Amino acid sequence: MNLSDFFNSYPGMYIAQSFLHSLIAAIIVDRAIQLWDINNPLIRQRFRLIVVLLPVLLFPLYQIINPDRGDISFRLNSLFDINRWLSLELWGEVSLGWFFIIIIVIATGIFLFQEMIPVIKHIFESKESDLEIKDSDDYPIIRQAMGPLPVEKPDVFILDDDEFVLFSRTGKNTAVFISTGVIKTLNMEQLQAAITHEIAHIIRNKSPLLIIMFLFRIIMFFNPVVLLEFRRITQEEEKICDDITVSLTKNHHALSEALKRLYHKDKNINPLQLGNLSEMRDSIEEYSHNVHIENRIIRLEKSSMQKPYGEWFKLILTVIIIVGISYFVV
Repeated sequence: MNLSDFFNSYPGMYIAQSFLHSLIAAIIVDRAIQLWDINNPLIRQRFRLIVVLLPVLLFPLYQIINPDRGDISFRLNSLFDINRWLSLELWGEVSLGWFFIIIIVIATGIFLFQEMIPVIKHIFESKESDLEIKDSDDYPIIRQAMGPLPVEKPDVFILDDDEFVLFSRTGKNTAVFISTGVIKTLNMEQLQAAITHEIAHIIRNKSPLLIIMFLFRIIMFFNPVVLLEFRRITQEEEKICDDITVSLTKNHHALSEALKRLYHKDKNINPLQLGNLSEMRDSIEEYSHNVHIENRIIRLEKSSMQKPYGEWFKLILTVIIIVGISYFVV
């Protein structure tokens, strides 16, 4: 099967059109967030979820509505026909479709090695962990920090490690894991904020919408637009958990200080001065991480949390516009 035959098959049309539909959705969603000045991370995340969810459904939906949508007569009257572009040959030799295939392969590789494999590895490592766990009853500051929190409190396990380790386990047996290095570094209020942030993740991970979103992300494993948008969604998730933390602790300054102490590092590194691609990649990832942490800190210090109300009309209108335009893009 040559490229032309592949992109005219249902799998090929699904891959190509879902890419286009996600690109259209991302552009419209970004524009909507900007025009309507949407700053609340929960609302922003709902808008960005459109980019992940809609492309999975639109192609089969459109084919049910109009089975002849892939025919030449429909393509001639469409707003955009990706097959025309993918069949173009650069320098008279290499089809543009091959460049598209390379992008798809790269996106798939990033999904496997940076998202899927680490998740699977983490699941197995959490079951077979050989870290020394101490009894949290030996640390009164933990009880003092968690005591006032008006939520169901998960188990807290202390890891004997001077490094900064802090994460939560979701699912049936929820728990928060925290290292002795974190306990030694933070005061009681900062420790309360850090633990509460992990509890917020546990609360949020019970949401069916987030589970559905992750399943749709897996379906779109090949889609580079969804790859980028999914990372923006996870960044919004951290801000959502920041807001939950502040609402429970009533202390935005403590969380801000905890972020500074635990995660904020010197980012004054020039990637172009590093010796190899691996070092350059790591420095870029660290720089991106620091920028995200800085944005969270600035937001907390400004105490600029907004109530997530009154945005459903804008969300629905955005979906209608995306669905209407994408129908005429094949």
